[in-house]
Amino acid sequence: MNDERIAIFGATSAIAADVARVYAQRGAKLYLVGRNREKLAALAGELGAAVIGSAVQDFERTDAAEACVGAAASALGHFDVALIAHGLLGDQLQSERELSEAERIARTNYMSVVALLIPLVNRLEEQRGGHLAVLSTVAAERGRPRNYTYAAAKSALNTYLQGVRSRLYPAHVQVHTIKLGPVDTPMTETHAKSWLFSRSADVARQIVAAIDAGKPEAFVPRFWRPIMFTVRNLPELLFQRVSALSRR
Repeated sequence: MNDERIAIFGATSAIAADVARVYAQRGAKLYLVGRNREKLAALAGELGAAVIGSAVQDFERTDAAEACVGAAASALGHFDVALIAHGLLGDQLQSERELSEAERIARTNYMSVVALLIPLVNRLEEQRGGHLAVLSTVAAERGRPRNYTYAAAKSALNTYLQGVRSRLYPAHVQVHTIKLGPVDTPMTETHAKSWLFSRSADVARQIVAAIDAGKPEAFVPRFWRPIMFTVRNLPELLFQRVSALSRR
């Protein structure tokens, strides 16, 4: 039997719920944390005996993060995988006019994640093993007018994870930054869809595969790696002339 112990923070997002399904199908035991009580109860009911605990958590309450992680650790006994999957696109135009919206985006995508990372990293370091994975975005590779407030917060998170990865290397803990391309989920329901959008279930399988393979940084789907290498390295004057990159 598979005795993997998996904690998912942000489990009620579409992608995280599909990740939970992948782990449940292979026999892992799950502890699920999410913001939406109804969605969390529905997911736990669907996965049945695979779920050994769950909790409703407002991730904006950073003062409650340590207790949240402690409850997950108590229920699971140890972490084979801890996945942080919550985030917020926010309103880019509003964030350019109102500091409160910029702060909301930065707090959700950076500070609320760091609040979970601090107790998780400390526990994994003491545990001396396991995987820590965080969902990020290809948007963080370069600031673009359409989403640079969100991208900047995720870029800061990616830098933080680089430091965590090196810190935890001697403790044999693997840290994974999962850089997602756009996915067709409720989070992007107002976005015009193109061939670049992936299905949540497909993305979930690739996330689990990247963690299994021990990839420090994984572009999901993989075709985003060469695309973002090009975007990241375009000279500024050329970048600004490419409307597909520099327009709203």
